[in-house]
Amino acid sequence: MANISELSIYHNALELSNKIWSICLKWNSFAQNTVGYQIVKAADSISANLAEGYGRFHIKDNIHFCYYSRGSLEETKDWLRKSKARKLISENTYHELSDEIIIIAKQLNKYITSLKKKLHQLSQSRTMNQETSTKPEVFTCSPG
Repeated sequence: MANISELSIYHNALELSNKIWSICLKWNSFAQNTVGYQIVKAADSISANLAEGYGRFHIKDNIHFCYYSRGSLEETKDWLRKSKARKLISENTYHELSDEIIIIAKQLNKYITSLKKKLHQLSQSRTMNQETSTKPEVFTCSPG
């Protein structure tokens, strides 16, 4: 994959944060400055951490930032619950956004699993290469 924008999980996370941003723009200033600020920050952090991890070019770093992204996803869910409880969003909007979060969570878990698998394969490959490079060479002398 050449860049982060080729990942569907990144697109979905970006779309979610843009939807949340648009919703929060309609709130009064108190709601924007309290709940709005927090939910936008959490939602933006989902795709931002995916991008930062991807940009590190090391699988372990990428996995690490995926965990941050997953934490931000959970934080976004928490702020959505608060938004619904405080009548800032409708029940319908809450369920629509929650459904999107479920999809992103599944994608994120699959992405983490694929990165771990790739890391394991690289580790196995390095181990095999080290084993073959540390074997002593055997020379045979032919008579004559």
